[in-house]
Amino acid sequence: MRVRAIDLVDVFVYLVVLGAFVQLFPSVISESFLLSLLTAVLLKMVLELVMVVKKRIVARTRDTERGWLRTVDAATLLLVLPGSKFLVLELTDLVFGGAVQLGGFFPVTALIVVLMLARGGVRRLVGSGLVGRGRA
Repeated sequence: MRVRAIDLVDVFVYLVVLGAFVQLFPSVISESFLLSLLTAVLLKMVLELVMVVKKRIVARTRDTERGWLRTVDAATLLLVLPGSKFLVLELTDLVFGGAVQLGGFFPVTALIVVLMLARGGVRRLVGSGLVGRGRA
């Protein structure tokens, strides 16, 4: 697996958002900067996996003409989306124990929504050419 520049940008965006959540919400805890960085990397990996699964389900739903398969795909998608939050919580607990806490289902849902919005905003900003140009 190759690490692209945009992946590093995503991790840094996740790190900033996670740091803001640690400062603003008492239930979100990271005991050190290194743990926050490692948590940002973990979030990047999990969210990429979830997006791949979600995109496959949506593509399969669009490609099928059978109504019952669409219903199964919709139900699967409804399980994957909240299930991903529990996956993030459980993996964080498994990897970091009590040193990192993301605050439960609702705080982690808010965190993930803000992560995805920030990621999209930064990607648009970088893609627009407004960032990254050297000044002579």
